[in-house]
Amino acid sequence: MHITYVVHVEDKPGVLNRVSSLVRRRGYNISSLTVGHTDTPGVSCITIVVEADPSAAARIEANLYKLVHVVRVENVTALPTVYRFLALIKVSASVETRTQIMQIVDVFRARVVDVATDSLMVEVTGTDEKIDGLLDILRPFGLLEVARTGQLAMTRGNAARGAAAKAAAADDAVDSAVVSFSV
Repeated sequence: MHITYVVHVEDKPGVLNRVSSLVRRRGYNISSLTVGHTDTPGVSCITIVVEADPSAAARIEANLYKLVHVVRVENVTALPTVYRFLALIKVSASVETRTQIMQIVDVFRARVVDVATDSLMVEVTGTDEKIDGLLDILRPFGLLEVARTGQLAMTRGNAARGAAAKAAAADDAVDSAVVSFSV
Protein backbone atom coordinates (compact mmCIF):
# COMPACT_ATOMS: atom_id res chain seq x y z
CA MET A 1 0.00 0.00 0.00
CA HIS A 2 1.28 3.47 -0.85
CA ILE A 3 1.39 5.79 2.17
CA THR A 4 1.71 9.55 1.56
CA TYR A 5 3.21 11.86 4.17
CA VAL A 6 3.35 15.63 4.07
CA VAL A 7 6.26 16.60 6.30
CA HIS A 8 6.98 20.22 7.24
CA VAL A 9 10.61 20.75 8.19
CA GLU A 10 12.90 23.60 9.09
CA ASP A 11 14.77 24.78 6.01
CA LYS A 12 18.23 23.62 7.17
CA PRO A 13 21.08 21.81 5.39
CA GLY A 14 20.91 18.02 5.68
CA VAL A 15 17.25 17.74 6.70
CA LEU A 16 16.18 16.04 3.45
CA ASN A 17 19.03 13.54 3.86
CA ARG A 18 17.96 12.75 7.43
CA VAL A 19 14.32 12.23 6.42
CA SER A 20 15.12 9.98 3.45
CA SER A 21 17.78 8.07 5.40
CA LEU A 22 15.32 7.36 8.20
CA VAL A 23 12.93 5.70 5.74
CA ARG A 24 15.74 3.85 3.93
CA ARG A 25 17.29 2.52 7.16
CA ARG A 26 13.98 0.89 8.04
CA GLY A 27 13.96 -0.95 4.73
CA TYR A 28 11.16 0.92 2.94
CA ASN A 29 11.36 2.08 -0.65
CA ILE A 30 10.53 5.71 -1.39
CA SER A 31 8.24 5.76 -4.43
CA SER A 32 8.14 9.55 -4.70
CA LEU A 33 9.89 12.45 -2.99
CA THR A 34 9.17 16.13 -3.61
CA VAL A 35 10.49 19.13 -1.68
CA GLY A 36 9.63 22.81 -1.88
CA HIS A 37 9.29 26.02 0.10
CA THR A 38 6.05 26.81 1.92
CA ASP A 39 4.31 30.11 2.62
CA THR A 40 6.09 30.16 6.00
CA PRO A 41 9.64 31.55 5.83
CA GLY A 42 12.23 28.99 6.94
CA VAL A 43 9.89 26.01 6.51
CA SER A 44 9.96 23.53 3.63
CA CYS A 45 7.42 20.86 2.75
CA ILE A 46 8.47 17.32 1.86
CA THR A 47 5.89 15.07 0.20
CA ILE A 48 7.07 11.49 0.54
CA VAL A 49 5.33 8.35 -0.75
CA VAL A 50 6.39 5.04 0.78
CA GLU A 51 5.27 1.45 0.10
CA ALA A 52 4.31 0.18 3.59
CA ASP A 53 1.53 -1.47 5.56
CA PRO A 54 -0.57 0.63 7.99
CA SER A 55 1.30 -0.49 11.13
CA ALA A 56 4.64 0.36 9.54
CA ALA A 57 3.19 3.70 8.46
CA ALA A 58 2.47 4.60 12.09
CA ARG A 59 6.05 3.68 13.07
CA ILE A 60 7.51 5.74 10.22
CA GLU A 61 5.40 8.73 11.27
CA ALA A 62 6.49 8.40 14.91
CA ASN A 63 10.15 8.15 13.89
CA LEU A 64 9.86 11.20 11.61
CA TYR A 65 8.65 13.23 14.60
CA LYS A 66 11.84 12.25 16.46
CA LEU A 67 14.00 14.10 13.93
CA VAL A 68 15.17 17.46 15.28
CA HIS A 69 14.14 19.75 12.41
CA VAL A 70 10.73 18.17 11.73
CA VAL A 71 7.91 20.61 12.51
CA ARG A 72 4.85 18.56 11.51
CA VAL A 73 4.11 15.15 9.95
CA GLU A 74 0.77 14.31 8.40
CA ASN A 75 -0.22 10.97 6.89
CA VAL A 76 -2.68 12.16 4.22
CA THR A 77 -3.36 8.73 2.72
CA ALA A 78 -6.86 8.38 4.15
CA LEU A 79 -7.73 12.10 4.12
CA PRO A 80 -9.49 13.90 1.27
CA THR A 81 -6.41 15.02 -0.64
CA VAL A 82 -5.50 16.47 -4.01
CA TYR A 83 -2.50 14.76 -5.63
CA ARG A 84 -0.63 16.20 -8.61
CA PHE A 85 2.43 15.51 -10.72
CA LEU A 86 4.19 17.86 -13.15
CA ALA A 87 5.99 16.92 -16.35
CA LEU A 88 7.93 18.83 -18.98
CA ILE A 89 7.90 17.04 -22.33
CA LYS A 90 10.02 18.02 -25.31
CA VAL A 91 8.53 16.56 -28.48
CA SER A 92 9.77 16.71 -32.04
CA ALA A 93 7.52 19.00 -34.10
CA SER A 94 7.86 19.73 -37.78
CA VAL A 95 5.85 22.40 -39.56
CA GLU A 96 3.41 19.68 -40.64
CA THR A 97 2.87 18.16 -37.17
CA ARG A 98 3.01 21.29 -34.98
CA THR A 99 -0.72 22.07 -35.21
CA GLN A 100 -1.71 18.48 -34.50
CA ILE A 101 0.54 18.34 -31.43
CA MET A 102 -0.84 21.64 -30.13
CA GLN A 103 -4.41 20.32 -30.47
CA ILE A 104 -3.49 17.18 -28.50
CA VAL A 105 -1.84 19.33 -25.82
CA ASP A 106 -5.01 21.44 -25.60
CA VAL A 107 -7.21 18.34 -25.15
CA PHE A 108 -5.05 17.32 -22.16
CA ARG A 109 -5.31 20.85 -20.70
CA ALA A 110 -1.54 21.09 -20.91
CA ARG A 111 0.29 24.06 -22.39
CA VAL A 112 3.17 24.75 -24.72
CA VAL A 113 5.89 26.63 -22.80
CA ASP A 114 8.62 26.74 -25.45
CA VAL A 115 8.64 26.69 -29.25
CA ALA A 116 11.73 25.92 -31.32
CA THR A 117 12.06 25.36 -35.06
CA ASP A 118 12.09 21.59 -34.66
CA SER A 119 10.40 20.95 -31.29
CA LEU A 120 7.80 21.99 -28.72
CA MET A 121 8.11 21.88 -24.94
CA VAL A 122 4.90 20.98 -23.14
CA GLU A 123 4.04 21.45 -19.47
CA VAL A 124 1.37 19.17 -18.02
CA THR A 125 0.08 18.78 -14.47
CA GLY A 126 -2.30 16.13 -13.21
CA THR A 127 -2.44 12.54 -12.16
CA ASP A 128 0.18 10.00 -13.12
CA GLU A 129 -2.33 8.41 -15.50
CA LYS A 130 -2.99 11.72 -17.30
CA ILE A 131 0.72 12.31 -17.85
CA ASP A 132 1.25 8.71 -19.01
CA GLY A 133 -1.66 9.12 -21.42
CA LEU A 134 -0.22 12.28 -22.94
CA LEU A 135 3.18 10.62 -23.28
CA ASP A 136 1.62 7.63 -25.05
CA ILE A 137 -0.11 9.90 -27.58
CA LEU A 138 2.97 12.10 -28.16
CA ARG A 139 5.40 9.15 -28.46
CA PRO A 140 4.76 8.61 -32.24
CA PHE A 141 5.81 12.22 -32.91
CA GLY A 142 9.16 11.58 -31.23
CA LEU A 143 9.81 12.31 -27.56
CA LEU A 144 13.13 14.14 -27.25
CA GLU A 145 13.22 14.59 -23.48
CA VAL A 146 10.94 14.06 -20.47
CA ALA A 147 11.33 15.43 -16.94
CA ARG A 148 8.81 14.51 -14.23
CA THR A 149 8.38 15.58 -10.64
CA GLY A 150 7.38 13.44 -7.75
CA GLN A 151 3.90 13.57 -6.29
CA LEU A 152 2.63 16.69 -4.54
CA ALA A 153 -0.19 16.34 -2.02
CA MET A 154 -2.40 18.82 -0.18
CA THR A 155 -5.43 18.06 1.96
CA ARG A 156 -8.71 19.54 0.82
CA GLY A 157 -10.43 22.32 2.75
CA ASN A 158 -9.13 23.57 6.07
CA ALA A 159 -8.14 20.15 7.43
CA ALA A 160 -4.40 20.75 7.76
CA ARG A 161 -4.63 24.41 8.76
CA GLY A 162 -7.39 23.56 11.24
CA ALA A 163 -5.29 20.85 12.89
CA ALA A 164 -2.28 23.17 13.11
CA ALA A 165 -4.42 25.96 14.59
CA LYS A 166 -5.88 23.57 17.20
CA ALA A 167 -2.39 22.40 18.16
CA ALA A 168 -1.18 26.00 18.47
CA ALA A 169 -4.22 26.89 20.61
CA ALA A 170 -3.55 23.88 22.85
CA ASP A 171 0.11 24.95 23.23
CA ASP A 172 -1.01 28.48 24.13
CA ALA A 173 -3.47 27.09 26.69
CA VAL A 174 -0.70 25.04 28.29
CA ASP A 175 1.67 28.03 28.29
CA SER A 176 -0.96 30.27 29.92
CA ALA A 177 -1.76 27.56 32.46
CA VAL A 178 1.91 27.36 33.40
CA VAL A 179 2.06 31.13 33.76
CA SER A 180 -1.08 31.24 35.94
CA PHE A 181 0.31 28.51 38.22
CA SER A 182 3.60 30.33 38.65
CA VAL A 183 1.93 33.38 40.28
